[in-house]
Amino acid sequence: MRSQVGRTREAAKALVGAHVDLAKAELGEIGDEIKQVAALVGIAIAAAIVASLLIPIGLSLFLGEALFGSLGWGVMHGPLVLVGIAIAAVLVALGVGAGNVARDLVLAAIVGAIVGVVFALDLTNIGWTRLGETLNLQIEPALRPLVVGAATLAIVLGVLGLVLGAWRAGYQAAFGGLVVGAIVGALLGAFTAIAFGPRVGAALGVTIGLVMWPVFMGLTVGRQGIDGEALKARFYPSQTIDTTKETIEWVRSRTPLGRES
Repeated sequence: MRSQVGRTREAAKALVGAHVDLAKAELGEIGDEIKQVAALVGIAIAAAIVASLLIPIGLSLFLGEALFGSLGWGVMHGPLVLVGIAIAAVLVALGVGAGNVARDLVLAAIVGAIVGVVFALDLTNIGWTRLGETLNLQIEPALRPLVVGAATLAIVLGVLGLVLGAWRAGYQAAFGGLVVGAIVGALLGAFTAIAFGPRVGAALGVTIGLVMWPVFMGLTVGRQGIDGEALKARFYPSQTIDTTKETIEWVRSRTPLGRES
């Protein structure tokens, strides 16, 4: 009987061990399948992320080439659009108001459209050319708009810088205002003397509009500020806290220790 019981026990152990080994082997195969599926899902997610990045990047580059004749405009406009959206989202989250953000976008679009029309039609170049012809300057016609524009704005902004420097900080800052104004005016005049043409002029208008959108949003925040109390109220459970306090006071008033003696 003992040998029979021993053999039965050993057989049972072998049977259990066989089942355990079979379970381990099957679980190993299942684990390998899970790893394979997880790897494939990871590849799919990574491909989707890359595709989601390539679509806006490729669209920006395509529009830059198709509309404005250069991929560089797409490289410039894409980040500007994203920066504007990011700032707008943060300001709306802080309670500045979607209406204010939309208004600033419209104002920036108007400014960009005006700049785009001016440069696309070469109005500044034509204006400096006409001024040079009126003054009858003995300058080569090809260089006349550049010289006239740079000299005119250097004088105008130099005088303006001189006056503002003297008015705000006295005569010590007047000379600095004159120099800075003259340099900025010369650079601006030289830039506006360029005949950009329709495509580049339109691209410059879009660039100015995208740059002015964050500027206008910054001016809006500087003008009206951010309501800290309203922002706190959005994330502070005041009703729950007040109700809890009232409940605690109600319970205290009805317990022996809480009643007035």
